[in-house]
Amino acid sequence: MTTARVERRLAAVLAADVAGYSRLMGVDEEGTLARLKECRRALVDPKIAEYRGRIVKTTGDGMLVEFASAVDAVRCGVEVQRGMANGNIDVPEAKRIEFRIGIHVGDIIIDDNDIFGDGVNIAARLEGIADPGGICISDDAHRQIRGKTEIAYDDMGQQSLKNISEPMRAWRARPVGSTVDPPPATDLPTLALPDKPSIAVLPFTNMSGEAEQEYFADGMVEDIITALSRMTWLFVIARNSSFTYKGKAVDIKQVGRELGVRYVLEGSVRKAGNKVRITGQLIDASTGTHLWADRFDGSLEDIFDLQDEVTTNVIGAISPKIEQAEIERAKRKPTEKLAAYDHFLRGMANIYQGTKQANLDALQNFQRAISVDEDFATAYGMCAYCYVWRKANGWVEDRERETAEAERLARSAARFGADDAVALSQAGFALAFVVGALDDGAALIDRALALNVNLAMAWRFSGYIRVFLGEPELAIAHLERAIRLSPLDPLIFIVKNGIVLSHFFAGRYEEAFSSAQGTLRHNPNYVAAIIMAAASAAMAGRDDEVRKAVGRLHQIDPTSGIGKFAQMWPLRRPEDLAAFDAGLRLTGLPE
Repeated sequence: MTTARVERRLAAVLAADVAGYSRLMGVDEEGTLARLKECRRALVDPKIAEYRGRIVKTTGDGMLVEFASAVDAVRCGVEVQRGMANGNIDVPEAKRIEFRIGIHVGDIIIDDNDIFGDGVNIAARLEGIADPGGICISDDAHRQIRGKTEIAYDDMGQQSLKNISEPMRAWRARPVGSTVDPPPATDLPTLALPDKPSIAVLPFTNMSGEAEQEYFADGMVEDIITALSRMTWLFVIARNSSFTYKGKAVDIKQVGRELGVRYVLEGSVRKAGNKVRITGQLIDASTGTHLWADRFDGSLEDIFDLQDEVTTNVIGAISPKIEQAEIERAKRKPTEKLAAYDHFLRGMANIYQGTKQANLDALQNFQRAISVDEDFATAYGMCAYCYVWRKANGWVEDRERETAEAERLARSAARFGADDAVALSQAGFALAFVVGALDDGAALIDRALALNVNLAMAWRFSGYIRVFLGEPELAIAHLERAIRLSPLDPLIFIVKNGIVLSHFFAGRYEEAFSSAQGTLRHNPNYVAAIIMAAASAAMAGRDDEVRKAVGRLHQIDPTSGIGKFAQMWPLRRPEDLAAFDAGLRLTGLPE
């Protein structure tokens, strides 16, 4: 059988999109679409035709164009940007449409009039690092056109492009004598990023034009900044700095450079009758990538309750997004000469894998973080939390030694992190679950919630401790709060297993078994949930389900027996201890 030959050719590829398109659409959806359509009709499409380009495809705010000549591609890009700049002179800043353009010369694959390959990918990535109204070209394109055009080139040095394995040299192209490109200078210097995740919350755009909504929007942003500032692992720009952008059309990458932050949160408020809609989006300022977006609807009758609800939901949503983005960033770094926080992030990446070896790797990474920074409270807390995982999964090899080490680490976390809600939460749960010091653990977690009421982790741990203390209904309320704050949490199976426990120790064995089944759909290898599924099914008289759960447990750990799990939950009420013991024995597990 003969395989069809793939058609390839060398081409100059131009990728373009509209800077700040989401913000423009949020301010004036119909007007933005009309202005963009007119720009295409009057300027962009005619210039592409003039320079013999082929429009391969368009998106809502961008396009991909193929040229046979790199010179034509760059000249076309410059003419388009020049025309856009002239057309924007009399347009209010908040409504200006500005393109970013990236150009690369490379090998492309042609399939049904579409084009693919590195030639396309690199052009798109170069567009992503171009300034609004600017053009960024690859070194390959620069070699093809230098000396052949009346265009100046600024060396941007080596650039790390997303999903491109090796850094690439890039150039900024602009007409000779241009006052439009490179981008206008600002009074603010480009600031270096701090040594931990950093964020600025920009003033939300008031799209209703009413002063009352202006106060509401500003107050909500201030609440979000205050709540984020309670997270000691996060560097948060103060209100006075972020509000200097109020009422201005902004470029998120420029904001990131001027404020020295990795992430930017922006949003808008729109009123319709007695209803108000708030939108928000989290953006990686270094790449322009959108990490999260959501909207919230409510009534103006309860405007302060709505403000609190939006603040809570935004904090709960973006915190895990930032954490995951930072973990992915750390995983891409070389392993040598890592600072404390990089070791910490690598440990967090290990934790999410959930295996015994990954747990050991996590413990080593957290220990390395402590060796670099002996006062790193959260690293102590995560070391202690590794022992929580070991106990929950039946991996404990020396109970006395591991319990003592977990207590030492937890108390160190509490000592160094007296005002750190995350460290206090981790320390409190390790003390409660591994050591059995329920009252000390509960006190630390209560202090964590006083510091940061929006911390999903603290509500999760608080829910478990309420189970251990014999308060299953309060436990469910706290665990549901944790789910509401972080509905996409990669560790949500742990939260849901707490609800299983709550039903079990409230004597609701059918509900406990049903919840355990749901938990195992999130993580079928979570031993603590398998144990609870088996015990709940046994107490509910579901013999077939007991056999399935025990069979699964033996697949994971053939040495599983009652002795390994009898002391799993540090329960205060004697009747809870008796119920769990009865459930374990009914499973038929060996001693």
